[in-house]
Amino acid sequence: MEKHHESIIAKIRRFTVETVAEMKRCTWPKHRELLESTVLVVVVMLLLACFVAGVDKVALHAIRFVTTGNF
Repeated sequence: MEKHHESIIAKIRRFTVETVAEMKRCTWPKHRELLESTVLVVVVMLLLACFVAGVDKVALHAIRFVTTGNF
């Protein structure tokens, strides 16, 4: 039973060591690249939110017209 416990600890240790080594090999974005990407994502999300809100508004009026005959 104790040997199985050591095996789990060894696996966790090996995973941690391999993960740290892999993270050191990664190429991380510079501050400016990160800022530009973040701004782009926020702008695209706002545009998408406006588009979805517009489609929702049109659908609301279309469904209201079909069901009641009024806009």
